[in-house]
Amino acid sequence: MADEDRRHVLWRAVSGAAGSPGQGTWGRSVCRNCVAALTGIDAAALTLRATASAQDLLGASADWAALLEDHQYTLGEGPGISAFTQGDPVLIDDLAAADHQWPAFTDAAQSAGVAAVFAFPLQLGAIALGTLDLYRRTPGALSPIAAAEAAALADLIALVLLTKADRAQTTDPDWIRRTGSYHDVHIATGMLAARQHISLADAFTRLRAHAFVRGHTVLDVARDVIARRIDINELSE
Repeated sequence: MADEDRRHVLWRAVSGAAGSPGQGTWGRSVCRNCVAALTGIDAAALTLRATASAQDLLGASADWAALLEDHQYTLGEGPGISAFTQGDPVLIDDLAAADHQWPAFTDAAQSAGVAAVFAFPLQLGAIALGTLDLYRRTPGALSPIAAAEAAALADLIALVLLTKADRAQTTDPDWIRRTGSYHDVHIATGMLAARQHISLADAFTRLRAHAFVRGHTVLDVARDVIARRIDINELSE
């Protein structure tokens, strides 16, 4: 396929996604299109990140990929977080050899049958929005062509998101975060901070610790807090 035709394929993978940017259907459609467009990828997840400890899942091509994004959020480590903080792709062709970097995440990923992860930052200039995380069940490096196309897809996704933000007359991606899968975490964090008179950062740390100790995700704990299935007082230090 000619280079120009290939560029059209990549652009259609993003621009032809169902739904509108900021909606779960759009993020899921983009991820599925990325898996179809890239060679050697079994699943993809699209995650907005404000900091290493604040993220929102826009969509994933498979439930197990979404769960791995939850694990990165709960554990505070993983290739997506590293790619976001460093501003460069993180390409792990064999997770078994990378357990020293993110031991807890590596255990979770391998338990899910994942052998390789490739995380690409959603970044245009100085504006960093999140990551496109690609998962594969067999070890091995991306081909140079696939790596270049994955980076191009990440740039196109960032462009679409920023264009939407510009039309909304804001450079803050909160318009997306309000519809993200982790909106419940923000609500529960605020509830905990208000009830215990602590900062939002401390409240989130307590949510994460509670989730880790019980083997749950932060999102699950947040929803339990909102539904009053967990007494907020249980989350004190």
